[in-house]
Amino acid sequence: MPKRNRTLAREIALQTLYQQDLAGNNTQKMWLYRDWEISAILSEATENHEIRDYARVLILGTLKNIRELDERIIEVTDNWKLERIAAVDRAALRQGLYELLEIAEVPPKVVINETVELAKTFSTAKSGAFVNGVLDKLYQNLLATSES
Repeated sequence: MPKRNRTLAREIALQTLYQQDLAGNNTQKMWLYRDWEISAILSEATENHEIRDYARVLILGTLKNIRELDERIIEVTDNWKLERIAAVDRAALRQGLYELLEIAEVPPKVVINETVELAKTFSTAKSGAFVNGVLDKLYQNLLATSES
């Protein structure tokens, strides 16, 4: 069965965010990643405009909000410094949290499940459980905040 467009967009976005993180750019400058660079990466990755558009939203949104995303992740990862989290897991958590916060039309369970699958696919065997636990805590915090 072929993968759905948003699933492919998430994969491309994760790979791009991971590359950006590994390139050594500090988090304060990551949001400066130029749109033309992203366009070049996306045009190499796929010809499908729907996939490219959604990947672009995830990449730019995650990079522009990276400080806030990192702060929220740090709040729920007891005894884990952000730098100790595997780069792929860190990218997945940032992207998943951005999608939870900003893309209202995608149900939270879908975002969490898709992000967990990305971590399982692109990181270690234990990454799925780790990412699931962190995103679930973040989602519970969002629910608690919206109810108060």
